[in-house]
Amino acid sequence: METKNSNGSRSYEHDIIGWFEDISENAGQVQTETLRRILELNWGVEYLDKWFGDIDVRDMDSSSLESLYTSFVPLASHADLEPYISRIADGDTAPLLTQKPIKLLSLRIPMSNGLHLAYFNISWDTLSSGTTEGRQKYVPFTDHSARTTLQIFSLAAAYRSRVYPTREGGRILEFIYSSKQFKTKGGLTVGTATTHYYASEEFKIKQEKTKCFTCSPPEVISGGDYKQSTYCHLLLGLYFCDQVEFITSTFAYSIVQAFREFEGVWREICDDIRQGTLGERITSPKMRKAVLAIISPNPSLASRIEESCTALEILNWLGLIAKLWPNAKYVYSIMTGSMQPYSNKLRHYAGGLALVSADYGSTESWIGANVDPYLPPEDVTFAVIPTFSYFEFMPLYRENRDCSSIIDDFIEDEPVPLSKVKVGQEYEIVLTTFTGLYRCRLGDVVEVAGFHRGTPKLNFICRRKLILTINIDKNTEKDLQLVVEKGSQVLTSKGGAELVDFTSHAEVENHQGHYIIYWEIKGEAEDGILSECCNEMDSSFADHGYVVSRKTNSIGPLELCVVKIGTFKKILDYFIGNGSALSQFKTPRCTSNQEILKILNGSTIKRLFSTAYGY
Repeated sequence: METKNSNGSRSYEHDIIGWFEDISENAGQVQTETLRRILELNWGVEYLDKWFGDIDVRDMDSSSLESLYTSFVPLASHADLEPYISRIADGDTAPLLTQKPIKLLSLRIPMSNGLHLAYFNISWDTLSSGTTEGRQKYVPFTDHSARTTLQIFSLAAAYRSRVYPTREGGRILEFIYSSKQFKTKGGLTVGTATTHYYASEEFKIKQEKTKCFTCSPPEVISGGDYKQSTYCHLLLGLYFCDQVEFITSTFAYSIVQAFREFEGVWREICDDIRQGTLGERITSPKMRKAVLAIISPNPSLASRIEESCTALEILNWLGLIAKLWPNAKYVYSIMTGSMQPYSNKLRHYAGGLALVSADYGSTESWIGANVDPYLPPEDVTFAVIPTFSYFEFMPLYRENRDCSSIIDDFIEDEPVPLSKVKVGQEYEIVLTTFTGLYRCRLGDVVEVAGFHRGTPKLNFICRRKLILTINIDKNTEKDLQLVVEKGSQVLTSKGGAELVDFTSHAEVENHQGHYIIYWEIKGEAEDGILSECCNEMDSSFADHGYVVSRKTNSIGPLELCVVKIGTFKKILDYFIGNGSALSQFKTPRCTSNQEILKILNGSTIKRLFSTAYGY
């Protein structure tokens, strides 16, 4: 294979792709050996001793050990592991989950909306991307976590470079943000994964490996005020516009949020580029100093941007990214799961520029890489990396029959190893990690779409966690997204307005509960059109329990609440104020948080009730 292209030396791409092709060829055997390494490294820890007792796994062959492990060690949830992890957080250094002392923790918050963050390479305790609902939970973080992060970043970049070659020494417009930190009782530092990653040595190493460098200095990334940081990201991205190779952020939401902000501040940015100054909106001394050390007056660039923006504004900013960053090859971000609703707006901004979905992982472990970056986000799959963790797959069936599960209507079967999965079958992922999680259920539903050599390619379907339910009805985030999509199509086609963001709430305080969907819209829509949107959503819930409950009036009419422009920014501000980072923020798709409900209800300007079922 050729190891050079017009952009210079790319031998590392050849090396890492070759490594992945090799381990994918015999992924089943690699998985068996991966489990053996995990158990040998952590043999004798308190958690495993409960199940293995005096059995010495070091005397067993790998296949027998795999069978013994899956027979003896039960499936676990985070609740089962939490007592051990809490002891670690409190400073207990005994070998509870791993033989090597755990010095770092991630903070995982149960999420009500979709895909986990693919956690990052860091050197401290970290917060996960769950910034929406639920109680915070710790997850161990070790050197293995850092190594696998570097591996998947390098691997994904190598595959992207095959399709979208970038220039060495180019720049990346990255909308990335740090957040607050705190300490556990045991004295361990806690912060979001991105906070520590962006300040880490590995972040610099990643840039050196990919030969592309972020536009913004550390002072902007860690500025502490996301509004000031966003402005500086945009300013510097435009200052280096001809050098930018691609635009990225952890989640699609952050990119959309940044460009919505740009629509209102572009004139000010042009003035700053023209004069080589920063306006009064940037009050952070460190941020000002760092940015002013980079920029200098550039009147011709400012005029060029100004001319482009004047034309783009008339077109409602269609093709903004392609126009202002003429050498950009693609937009790269997590666009699956809860980020899917932002894809249309992102595609609007991107024009004809490719949207490339980022890789798949969780706070617990990286899982799979996007090895087909030419595919649109709707068709993306993730090839499982068999050395990262030991993966099991619990078959799930959607047959509509009596089920004792209080989580959803899936019928579960016994987990199978990676080598036994079947194309077209849906599964829940079960993880055994080097960081001390044993047969831990992840809660993600995936479908096997095919294979990359011998390793499965997964399509992310949804989170198993139910988000809307009142009695016998059961609707997931995916169900809600499909319903809102149908309603928003009516809004756009008949009302000429645009859905900015949405969330929902299951109102159960009254005798007759009902669903409430909150919409923030851009543009004007008549009440008749909004009523049609409301009816469309109510009638689009396909769950049998919901349909029956609506027909018998045991669940009341769906309520559509239209909120003021800027309401979802207030929700963002609420989470940022409580320690979240913008680059990890996800709008909660269903909420029972009283503070959020107070913001939503206090900002509601219209309320409409469905008549889809005749009342």
